[in-house]
Amino acid sequence: MSSTEPGNRADPPPSADGEVERTRTLHFNEDWAATIVGLLLLTLVLIGAVPQGLVP
Repeated sequence: MSSTEPGNRADPPPSADGEVERTRTLHFNEDWAATIVGLLLLTLVLIGAVPQGLVP
């Protein structure tokens, strides 16, 4: 694969001391949000915080 193809990220420019800086970023998208909300709802149902009439 060539580095000029779309979708490839270029390496960050070197810093003043010549080393390439790498940063870790937290990616929180709607998939993770849905997973967390689903687990929270499941937990609430299992501990009995949600009334029986709301659970089908």
